[in-house]
Amino acid sequence: MEKLNDIVEKFEITGKVTDVKPMGEGLINDTFKVFIDGSDKPKYVLQRINNAIFQDVDMLMDNINKVTDHIRKKGKNTLQFLKTKAGKSYYFDGEKYWRVMVFVPDSITYQAVTPEYSYIAGKSFGEFESLLADLKEPLGEIIPDFHNIEFRLKQLRDAVAEDRVGRVKEVQYYLDEIFKREEKMTLGERLFREGKLPKRVCHCDTKVNNMLFDKEGNVLCIIDLDTVMPSFVFSDYGDFLRTAANTGAEDDPNLDNIDFNMEIYNAFTKGYLEGTKGFLLPIEKENLPYAALLFPYMQTVRFLADYINGDTYYKIKYPEHNLVRTMAQWRLFEKAEEKEELMKKNIGY
Repeated sequence: MEKLNDIVEKFEITGKVTDVKPMGEGLINDTFKVFIDGSDKPKYVLQRINNAIFQDVDMLMDNINKVTDHIRKKGKNTLQFLKTKAGKSYYFDGEKYWRVMVFVPDSITYQAVTPEYSYIAGKSFGEFESLLADLKEPLGEIIPDFHNIEFRLKQLRDAVAEDRVGRVKEVQYYLDEIFKREEKMTLGERLFREGKLPKRVCHCDTKVNNMLFDKEGNVLCIIDLDTVMPSFVFSDYGDFLRTAANTGAEDDPNLDNIDFNMEIYNAFTKGYLEGTKGFLLPIEKENLPYAALLFPYMQTVRFLADYINGDTYYKIKYPEHNLVRTMAQWRLFEKAEEKEELMKKNIGY
């Protein structure tokens, strides 16, 4: 732990570090609570940036600093990152990249996906986008083509053409169904090229547990800002519903467990439309049901491409894991597709 203490001391902290303890169970970054002399509560958070995923650390931290500065100037709560004593937004120890932020005291996160928390999430992420709608400084695309369905379909076609482990024949049904809907599901990219659909500053990882609450249940701020970048609002809207509205598991082997939960959809949508009412264009609002279909469709494409490629991207627990994921996501897509007209009706189209 001495090394971690030394790393924290490279930043513009106040006081002397007395202890550094592991914090949470983050899947991407290693995170630690930092204690300062004279207090038994953490004052800072030390985090190792996973530069295998976020390869341009300068762009990553530049994005985050632009976003948090803009939100702070509007008098709203947001995460506060410290500079190093050398004036940088991160520290490189020769092997790993590190950053330090101020610990938000008396804050809690929730994991439960209920209608109540879905409404709060919709409103909070909508307000987050709204706060950043007038950000003039450009942000970098930290994961290029992250939510670009045309790019994901190209990856699938490339996997099919190569068929490196001979799996194409067994998944032909899913390939046929996916490509049958290709024109419909690439609508967003076409509207963008036609100049009808803008890119916004989006969070791109909208989950209930990416909000900090106070003990009274009020949202303090949005966290986990690594994926904040230009995208369609469909990213924040559709990706939340892909996980939250699924009545089964992402890799549920029992397809009968899977449905698209309209109660969650309605709650999240109500909150989201309230949060975005100051800037959302009619074409964005009109196509929110499309976004609810797009993300299970896109995730099906990604799981299937990885299965055809021989499971080179996603970690698997058994040989057919990516095929089971493909089938489960496709069932979710089908269930959402069945409710598309009801979704449109519920938002006034």
